[in-house]
Amino acid sequence: MSWRRALKDTARSGIAVERKRLEPLIAVRGAAGLAIVIALSLWLFGPAAAASSAFGAFQAAIATFQRSWRPRPELAIASGTSLAVSTFLGYLTISKEPLFLALLVVWTFAAGMSWAAGPTIGLIASSNVAIMLVTVTLPTSVAQAAGHAAMMIVGGLVQAALIVLFPVRRWGAHRDALADALAAEADYARRLRHDPVASFDPQPLMEARNAAAVTPRQARRRPAELHGARGIAERIRPVLASLADPAMGVPAEGPARDRVRELLASAAALLDAAAHAIRHGEPVSAPPAALATFRTPDTGSILTGAPYRAMTRLNTLLQDVVETAGGTPQQDTPQKGAPSGARGTAHSAENDGRSTPRPAPTDPGARGTAHSAENDGRSTPRPAPTHPGARGTARPAPTTRTRPTFSALIPKALKAMRGELHRGSPITRHATRVSAVAATGYILGTWLPLGHGYWAPLTSVMVMRPDFSQTYSRAVARLAGTVIGVAVATGVVQAATPGTLQSGTLAVASAALMYLLMRTGQFATQACIAAYVVFLLGMGGEEWTQTVPERVLLTLMGGFLAMLAYAVYPAWETPRLRTRLADWLAAQGPYVAAVFGSYADPSASNAPDVREALLTARAARAAWHAAVARATAEPVRHRGLSRTAADDAEDALAQLGRVAMLLEAHLPERGATPVPPAARFADALRESTHKGAKAIRERRVPTWDAVREALDAWETENPENADKVVRNTATLVLDTLTELSEALDTAVPPMTLDGTAPEKPNGPRNPKDSATR
Repeated sequence: MSWRRALKDTARSGIAVERKRLEPLIAVRGAAGLAIVIALSLWLFGPAAAASSAFGAFQAAIATFQRSWRPRPELAIASGTSLAVSTFLGYLTISKEPLFLALLVVWTFAAGMSWAAGPTIGLIASSNVAIMLVTVTLPTSVAQAAGHAAMMIVGGLVQAALIVLFPVRRWGAHRDALADALAAEADYARRLRHDPVASFDPQPLMEARNAAAVTPRQARRRPAELHGARGIAERIRPVLASLADPAMGVPAEGPARDRVRELLASAAALLDAAAHAIRHGEPVSAPPAALATFRTPDTGSILTGAPYRAMTRLNTLLQDVVETAGGTPQQDTPQKGAPSGARGTAHSAENDGRSTPRPAPTDPGARGTAHSAENDGRSTPRPAPTHPGARGTARPAPTTRTRPTFSALIPKALKAMRGELHRGSPITRHATRVSAVAATGYILGTWLPLGHGYWAPLTSVMVMRPDFSQTYSRAVARLAGTVIGVAVATGVVQAATPGTLQSGTLAVASAALMYLLMRTGQFATQACIAAYVVFLLGMGGEEWTQTVPERVLLTLMGGFLAMLAYAVYPAWETPRLRTRLADWLAAQGPYVAAVFGSYADPSASNAPDVREALLTARAARAAWHAAVARATAEPVRHRGLSRTAADDAEDALAQLGRVAMLLEAHLPERGATPVPPAARFADALRESTHKGAKAIRERRVPTWDAVREALDAWETENPENADKVVRNTATLVLDTLTELSEALDTAVPPMTLDGTAPEKPNGPRNPKDSATR
């Protein structure tokens, strides 16, 4: 991408306003806390102290808006306290410019490194440094500086108290995350009706898993409907894919395909009903027609083998979802060829017959992705099975994912920052850039005869981010929003000439509007912040003519310095795409190997291994997609991995995960017949993907000779193909790995005598027939 196009795209992104659901009650709560602090400070100390304390309360409220599944009162207190410490230390050194510059460089470097601990901590730290540049100019003595710092802490305490006393939509974010996951699977089921090999983005499931992490105190108060539906939703996804995919036995057209489409539509309706109930805290209103679809008598004669097993398991999981979400489970009606209690029909993959009668297990985690409803990969003691093949007859106690306390986050944040403290780290490069730009902007702002020179470094610190697109888009949004906000606020001041109380009221109104529109984009947010600062400094005694012209010019200079710094000392994501791709392959390989290992030894409890490997692969996939999104906006040429090669490699790795997911949907029971060749294949796959990841990092094309040899040996040892499904899936795995190598082989092939390129020996890279995929 050229610089011109990159700048155009980032500018358009910066001034865009997104359609987001607004949270007016949360905005009112934050504005109320700000109003309390301003009124208290005006009454006790006067306008200058009120302005300082208002900045503390303002920043504390912003901290609680950052990405968290529940507003942390600790974040508000920590934000106000850190701003108070920064302001007091800054005031002590402001009279000695070299000492203050040294403090500014250290503070901004630490704020830049804090992005290693996550965007929430990084944003709070950067905002505190930026606000500190303003608040150090307000006190006139050490005693006043101490008083201002104390009121900033009070501002954080007030916001924290309001969060505790007036919670808004308690458990609302958790309900939304779980409902979004179920709704995403409902949409996936509908898409499978028309595209049996449709892709699925696991991001909603990852968000729901993050939301499930709670403190021990929250776990005791969590609503019942949030306790198990997520684990069941995790098991539904591979079953949906297995039911729809023609490679698992259902023809592309015909009565069986029509029945599968009906089942998928009914599953989507039930999942939507459960999502709606969980989101709004209501009982589930399950559509009777959707429930009746799974009790149709002739389903057992239309679907056989793996599709029938997938249907019965899907029926079981959907009943569990409805029951967990607050509905009344429907008893299974006997079908032709199916027992009335056939729940948990997880049979070995080589069994092509319909399920045999067995007691209905009460464990809803009966070997789908094989873990209890709340178990995220930790092994849970199970009672001894009552018959061969049963995974357990009693529901294990759910394991709650524990969210670390605020004090436990501090050592983790410091460890993450230490891990990024090296020369090649993009976080370290960001910290170096922002500290250098802050010092340069402060020197230039002080040297220029404009006054209020802190606006330049303030702007730079606020807009700079570790990646290119966010830095440039925020710079554009900051400039455009500042011009609009200052213009509106100046017009109000000129027309109304407000006094101290009126200026404070206008500042609170601007802050409330900013809290309301915060999630709609940077442009609206920056406009509200600009108006807030004009009104707040007007309350402190400064005339608009003293702040408006300087603010606009110095904001322009600060934004220009931020953009220039990234161009001079960048941290491009494009050259690191190979590393991200290698990380994804290194994570995907063990997941596929764990699935095959379950078939090699069904008596072992491999469920935790499969689950943990799946979560690792998902995280690597998400990191890859985030890297590609950042690289797409960068004005640099690819270095060894073109966009086409990256897209083809992504398709191959996604297909590798999907093949394993289809096999995972039919993991064998403990009493199933072992498949010994699957163990050798899993070992070869684990070792080859590790070596393949290393080859990708070293700009070589990975080879899969060990995997191919293990597959050939498998065919030799089992000529009757007793394990046909598992063996065919292993062939698909090798095909997708070959596609990955072909995608990365960008060398120009030699020409034949007739002037055409020779055909690749492995056939087409992206066959359309899903059975060959």
